[in-house]
Amino acid sequence: MAIALIFLLGIGNFALHKAVMQSGHPMIGQIPWLAHANGRRIAFGLEFLVLVAALLLVTNGWPGLAWGYLIYSVINGLSGWLILSGKI
Repeated sequence: MAIALIFLLGIGNFALHKAVMQSGHPMIGQIPWLAHANGRRIAFGLEFLVLVAALLLVTNGWPGLAWGYLIYSVINGLSGWLILSGKI
C-alpha cells in the first residue's frame, strides 16, 4: 500500500514540477543553473532520485517513510500552488 501511495504521489510531484518549470515564473529565472535545459534535466533527475530512494526504503522495511514522502509532497504542492497562482 505504501509503495502505491508513494508512486502516485511521485506522479503528482513530477506533473507539478513540470508545470512550475514551464510557467515562466521570474523566480525560476533567478536560479542560474535552472535557466538552461541541462539544469532542468538535473532538477528532474533529483526529483526522480528522491522518488526512487523513497520507494527503495519503503520496500526494504521503512514503511513509515511513506509519511515523510507524503509531507514532502504536500510541501511541494503548496509551493507549486503559490508559484502557479502568482501569490509569490
